[in-house]
Amino acid sequence: MTATVSFTIDSPLGPRTATVAYERKGAGEPLLLLHGIGHHLQAWHPVTQVLAADHDVIAVDLPGFGASGPLPAGVPYDLATITPALGALCAALGVERPHVAGNSLGGLLALDMGRTSLARSVTALSPAGFWSEPERRYAFTALRAMRAGARALPLPAVDRLSRSGPGRAALTGSIYARPAHRAPEAVVAETLALRGATGFEETLAAGGSVRFTHDVPGIPVTIAWGTRDRLLPRRQGVRAKHTVPGARLVRLPGCGHVPMNDDPALVARVVLDTARASRRDDRGEGVPHTTG
Repeated sequence: MTATVSFTIDSPLGPRTATVAYERKGAGEPLLLLHGIGHHLQAWHPVTQVLAADHDVIAVDLPGFGASGPLPAGVPYDLATITPALGALCAALGVERPHVAGNSLGGLLALDMGRTSLARSVTALSPAGFWSEPERRYAFTALRAMRAGARALPLPAVDRLSRSGPGRAALTGSIYARPAHRAPEAVVAETLALRGATGFEETLAAGGSVRFTHDVPGIPVTIAWGTRDRLLPRRQGVRAKHTVPGARLVRLPGCGHVPMNDDPALVARVVLDTARASRRDDRGEGVPHTTG
């Protein structure tokens, strides 16, 4: 069940109030789930139930996406604003330093939360910010095309396309390796989420100059990349590993840019393994965070 929470954020304009939608289930150490640009918290539904068996899972609609309202007028959608805003969100929900898992934009935010000591572990699935300039231009062009398509198609056409495998591929093939496996109603909902994302343009504009160049020391970090990611090629994972040398770099065979639907069991296992590494570290067992 979706709820909303309001909280105060710091901005270049001074303190402002933001309101976001979220879903919360399960019990245990907190786990914050962050979606990508143009998406919504329902992207995590294929794995939420499994994660909630071990964790207090909080999936959020980022400001300007899904059911969350936009940021107040004039407040930028950049890392310097959104990352501390997520910290303020956690405080408003009574959560301190959650495990954080994010996809694409959400993966970038998860890493930045780790960098700024707002997370106790980080799982970043195809995170943004490790692109070359040509790769960034390609990704942004593809995202703008997806947004334009979502806004141009009338709802009856979206509904009709969602009822067939080829139609679901036409609507979501850029982000899923197995779009035909996505439920028709989920495809309709995410197409409408992309259409209605009030923060899309400003987030994309803010991302034009973003390169994640910081290490994230002291906590377990996993960077995972789908082998069939068409939006952000998996070679960006190698750059991410060089940037965050202590991270565990994991291949997600057969998965696209949004892997939670392509292989829910694998994604859930990667997230849970990262969180467990944090608990082992707390006991001083010295678990390494790198893999070959």
